Amino acid sequence: MSKEVSFKNYDRFIQLGIAISTLRKMRGLSQEKLAEKAGISRALLGAIEAPNLAKAFSLEVFYDIADALEVDPADLITASVFPDHIINKKK
Repeated sequence: MSKEVSFKNYDRFIQLGIAISTLRKMRGLSQEKLAEKAGISRALLGAIEAPNLAKAFSLEVFYDIADALEVDPADLITASVFPDHIINKKK
């Protein structure tokens, strides 16, 4: 059950999706592998990461993705530049 993203939050969801996509690639994970680790569908992850689509998703999904990426959820929220401790985390 997904609701439409409000205008004021549109850019936030886009940025979050880009941060997830960037960190996933830095970790060497495919969308399929990250989705599997997070317990979500690849289609949902693809929609979340799409740079031209603001996809609303639950806080539970957000936490599951953060756990699968082995990152503090707050770091994903504030990510515009990842700190070294996130970039250098071993796969």
